[in-house]
Amino acid sequence: MTLNPMSLTDRTLMVTGASSGIGRETCVLLSQLGAKVVLVGRNREQLNATVGKLDGAPCRVEPFDLSQTTAINDWMKRVGNEEGGLHGFVHCAGMQLTRPLRVTTPENIDDVLRINFLAAVQLAKSFRQRGVCHKPSSIVFVSSIMGLIGLPALSIYSASKGALDGFCRSLALEYAPEEIRVNCVSPGHVRSEMTESVAHQMPIEQYEVLKAAHPLGFGSTLDVANAIAFLMAETGRWITGTTLVVDGGYTAK
Repeated sequence: MTLNPMSLTDRTLMVTGASSGIGRETCVLLSQLGAKVVLVGRNREQLNATVGKLDGAPCRVEPFDLSQTTAINDWMKRVGNEEGGLHGFVHCAGMQLTRPLRVTTPENIDDVLRINFLAAVQLAKSFRQRGVCHKPSSIVFVSSIMGLIGLPALSIYSASKGALDGFCRSLALEYAPEEIRVNCVSPGHVRSEMTESVAHQMPIEQYEVLKAAHPLGFGSTLDVANAIAFLMAETGRWITGTTLVVDGGYTAK
């Protein structure tokens, strides 16, 4: 018998942002590794499109708007109990805002923080309820290298991801006695629906500079999904409180 430390057979894992991009790719990979995936996103049609890529593997579609942070607790308790407990979740849902601070409104700030940070906090809080999580289990937040470095017009987005990184480190210590690991994955620029829409707003010269800043070139959503799966599986058993940077060498300079 061949041992596969990345096998996720008999595990039930929730993935937010499952409608597209990194979230969709993560669902596909976790399913290929044997997990039952609970797909979360606002658009049922797009979630069903993700289901169509799972090769008929067991899964569950859960349309939910994570901006409704006060409803997360009861919703997650229901899903967890109905599934007989979750073995972890991945928070891929996110919102990027490219806007100079001088024209940023309080509403813009609230929208970004609500999805990128506040929803993550509430998901983590709700996950540890009785009956919702198995132990041991794993939480992975998808952060960004913008939480580690800065670029003009990304101050609010960077702040939301920096908050997520700090939250991860402290929560990892708080949850360690309960056998719940907490980590972040911080991607550089990967080709996805969200990043390509941002790229189209850039002058071509700026886009080429961004591309050249990644020594290994732009990444793919699968590159990030691989890192997430590594942390969710037995391969990440002794890893908690860390931010795994997956950026093609961008931050090595």
